[in-house]
Amino acid sequence: MYKVAVVGVTGAVGQEILRVLERRKFPVSELVPLASERSAGTEVEFAGKKHKVRKLEAGAFAGVQIAFFSAGATRSREFIPIARKAGAVVVDNSSAFRMDLQVPLVVPEVNGDLLDAKPGLIANPNCSAAILAVALAPLHRIAGLESVVVATYQSASGAGARAMEELDRQVRDYAGGKEPQAEVFPHVLAFNLFSHNSPVGSDGYNEEETKMVEETRKIFALPTLKMVPTCVRVPVPRAHSEAVVARFNRPVSAREARDILGKAPGVRVVDEPEKNLFPMPRHASGELDVLVGRIRSVEGDPNSLAFFVSGDQLLKGAAWNAVQIAEELARRGGLPV
Repeated sequence: MYKVAVVGVTGAVGQEILRVLERRKFPVSELVPLASERSAGTEVEFAGKKHKVRKLEAGAFAGVQIAFFSAGATRSREFIPIARKAGAVVVDNSSAFRMDLQVPLVVPEVNGDLLDAKPGLIANPNCSAAILAVALAPLHRIAGLESVVVATYQSASGAGARAMEELDRQVRDYAGGKEPQAEVFPHVLAFNLFSHNSPVGSDGYNEEETKMVEETRKIFALPTLKMVPTCVRVPVPRAHSEAVVARFNRPVSAREARDILGKAPGVRVVDEPEKNLFPMPRHASGELDVLVGRIRSVEGDPNSLAFFVSGDQLLKGAAWNAVQIAEELARRGGLPV
């Protein structure tokens, strides 16, 4: 049994971590729910009990064996060293340490072997990169990944609970004849889509796209992997989707890919052309697995495959991947006792 801290417990990912810990029956002896001073004193529910949220401060990590951080990069940089000094193993959902060469960036189905080293800090990847990696990994193992072109269809949940609420409010306003207003996002999301709302760099790629490239390369240990991502925000409450064209070092047929993906951990193949049934965010929402379908060859290039992916951003893209890391650490003896 473990004393578990959840930092950012009142946010969308923090709340989902609590649900996944319950869902997976993770052995929690004591929960330490932590958040900003603004949320301190409120209550969260876990394992059928109410727990008072505590203020995030240095003394909060005494005796904690594992800490999940989901409070943003600034808080992670400030408090993770404190949690580590107190003896906690940390799984961080922020971008703070993802590209640190000393910190493993882990998707358990892809590079879970990195946990054999019993690291004290593990970074959770960007949601889009994690979902993509689960679908690519089984094919990479048998054919060797050479390049990826990917367009994402990213839900409101990727921007947190307030963004989900804003989309819901905009839809209701639109239905009621009112002009929808944007506050969280730079543009109205309801019945619309736009380039991902992160700053665009001098190379023309926004931060989300850059993260996908850098993190996918690190996860697969392929520093020169060629990638062209286009990240788009779409009016979907929850779960991200991705249209992928991947090129490999040898030919891979659509049939072979279906067989491989059908046996892969963390993947569920949804590929029924006769019913026009393929991965959808509606079906991926609430699911731990990543849905993969529309698997097809690329004309004139037997080494390339096209396919479509949907995965729950709050689960495989965040909370479930974090808890899965903790489960793997526990199984490999990587948590304090």
